[in-house]
Amino acid sequence: MTTRHAVVSGASIAGLSAAFWLRRTGWEVTVLERAESFRDGGQNVDVRGTAREVLARMGLTEAVRAQNTTETGTVFVDSAGRVLAELPSDGPDGATAELEVLRGDFARTILDNLPGGVEMVYGDTIAEVDEGSEDTDVTITTASGRTLRADLLVIAEGVRSSTRDLLFGGLVDRRDLGIAIVFGTIPRTADDDRRWRWYTTTGGRQVHLRPDNHGTTRAMLACTGDLGDLGRAEALRHFRDRFTDAGWESRRVLDGFDGSADVYVDQLTQIRMPTWHRGRVCLVGDAAWCVTPLGGGGASLALVSGYVLAAQLSTSPEAETALAAYEEWLRPLVDDVQNFPGWMVPFAYPRTALGLRLRRVADKVMTSRLLAPLTAKITQVAASDRALPPITARA
Repeated sequence: MTTRHAVVSGASIAGLSAAFWLRRTGWEVTVLERAESFRDGGQNVDVRGTAREVLARMGLTEAVRAQNTTETGTVFVDSAGRVLAELPSDGPDGATAELEVLRGDFARTILDNLPGGVEMVYGDTIAEVDEGSEDTDVTITTASGRTLRADLLVIAEGVRSSTRDLLFGGLVDRRDLGIAIVFGTIPRTADDDRRWRWYTTTGGRQVHLRPDNHGTTRAMLACTGDLGDLGRAEALRHFRDRFTDAGWESRRVLDGFDGSADVYVDQLTQIRMPTWHRGRVCLVGDAAWCVTPLGGGGASLALVSGYVLAAQLSTSPEAETALAAYEEWLRPLVDDVQNFPGWMVPFAYPRTALGLRLRRVADKVMTSRLLAPLTAKITQVAASDRALPPITARA
């Protein structure tokens, strides 16, 4: 029996999860990554809901726990840094999850534990794809001129996926949430503690500071608006203009970003698609369904997607049947996260002083002893009442 070959494009959490499980079930796997080397860094992600079971089946729970960011809770603060309210953090899926880890540390843990035989190719991207037919191979030509023939192409390139747009462009529904965001790593100070400190002020602006396990602080600025086609330098100037009078730690964050090599600017955009597969090509992770940090659970959904894909392929000899089953199993989890109410953005990002006062009253009510259990359910994402599909074929 000929060993099936999969090409996975993208080497972050979704792509590495797919590579892990496809190889575990007997596939030959080639992973293509645009970057010249593995990309460390990034902000906090977490392992929630069904993803905890997937991680346990990988045997990586303790390895990920060892990379914990050290964060112990989540608080809302005012311009003087005084705590106004604290989000519930009890249980594994609290605002600060039991398994809270940096994106780069999480992906590195999976990479370091891939089954033997996964080929990693850095500094190359997909230029052309001949999809063949249901019964023939996919032929992939890379930017470097390499030709790969595969039984399956897995696109795991993230929200701005060029290969997805090449093959599924007319089906991609991009929903701009109207929020611009910049993440970065800044020096830790003596005043930083182990809590996620979350500051909201007028003008639709937020400042976030979070501890990490590398002796630095992860910072984020977010505001309503549209960055358009601004490059990174122009975008940072835009944020400096928007946040110059925002108060609290905003100037420290802006100055820290100027000297940081780990700065990422983004316009929060959901990706919605009527299908995540065609023929022998499928999408996983943010390339298929970016939920954005506003929805949460993106890393958990990415991890689960790799397992479910491999499990369905292990039980069906027909690619179309397996990919349809993969999509059917995951859709409810994704829809649950993406379909948040329309009032969430204006509530989270008040523009006026009155709006800010109302937001702070609501924060206190929602985190009160009476309503805290209900508020805690907001962070319970990427969970399913159904058992994970079984994997029946292993190498």
